[in-house]
Amino acid sequence: MDRRAFLTISVAVATVGMLPATSALAATRLDIFTDSDANISDWLANVVKPAFEKAHPEYEINVVIARDGGLDAVAQRALAALQTKADPQMDFAEEHDPNLPKGGIEAGLWTRFDASIVPNYARVNRLAIQSPYSMPYRGSQVLLAYDSAKISPADLPRTWTALVAWIKANPGQFIYNRPDKGGSGGNFVRRAIHEVNGRDPQVFKIDNFSKEEAQKRLTPAWALLGDLAPSLYGKGTYAAGNTASLQLLANGVVSMVPAWSDQALQGLSQGVLPPTIKLVQLQDLALCGGFSASVIPSIAAHRDGALLFADFLLSEEVQTSVLKDLGGFPGVDWKFLPDALRQQFADVIPTAIPTFPQGDWEAAVNDGWYRNVAPNLQRS
Repeated sequence: MDRRAFLTISVAVATVGMLPATSALAATRLDIFTDSDANISDWLANVVKPAFEKAHPEYEINVVIARDGGLDAVAQRALAALQTKADPQMDFAEEHDPNLPKGGIEAGLWTRFDASIVPNYARVNRLAIQSPYSMPYRGSQVLLAYDSAKISPADLPRTWTALVAWIKANPGQFIYNRPDKGGSGGNFVRRAIHEVNGRDPQVFKIDNFSKEEAQKRLTPAWALLGDLAPSLYGKGTYAAGNTASLQLLANGVVSMVPAWSDQALQGLSQGVLPPTIKLVQLQDLALCGGFSASVIPSIAAHRDGALLFADFLLSEEVQTSVLKDLGGFPGVDWKFLPDALRQQFADVIPTAIPTFPQGDWEAAVNDGWYRNVAPNLQRS
């Protein structure tokens, strides 16, 4: 068994499910790094690991938790290993931006994905691909969660214009959280920004920010959101976070809120949200979302095994688990999921997956919202 020495890094790193060093199994260990939350690392260790090892007994999976900057440090070590042609001591990173470390792509640090090396890559949802050097296998998107006991399907808003009209026609029945306190409210604000910019998410790029451009692009959205404020719950009250919005919906205080797909789906499956809560997505332009994209070092000692693992993550078995067990969105096109699941989630299958840059744009959105939409709200 390959028992490579683990690089010492100056951050907290833990391992899940390592086999004892005295194991007699002649299996090759794949080090699978993750900095995701505990629900993801637990799912990798308790669901994906045994299923993969059963399908490929020649490998054992070692889930390595590297949160709080740990994975960035490991990626830096991998780049240094590339330069010295050494073992990067990482076979696969479950969620990592291939643009980090800076210069890594140009140096050849990451594997370029295609169907020739990962056959199931041909199934990946084209809308989810942000870079050929990262493989999207699960995602989440902001949806509208609503109480079907109060809102009939015929009255559901499916465009931004219809949503605004519904909010005004049903004062006090809609709320979103402060944009700096959770992505559900934050992406509702971004959808307003997209609306006043021709519904074109490509207008906003990480490298095209300027104060002048922000003033031009964001100011009309503040007027739109300010006009909505009197029709919101509390005539301009904003929830403290993603969970707070869903709690107000679950308790019948409001009838509709923006919500993260994974959080809402898990809440429904666990009975935290009542069964009358349903989900729908806008069809003119969806609310923002994103995908967790995996990377494989080009010099991984067990690159062939890592590619097998990548292919396994895109299998129907795992993609179904992403939806049913994690409440996430599949990384593959929905047509590759069982018919029953496609029918069950027909109202939330996106026709687009808009994104919005972080950095200076994110700060401008948050600051501008407080100054112009909720000037009397103390920021904390």
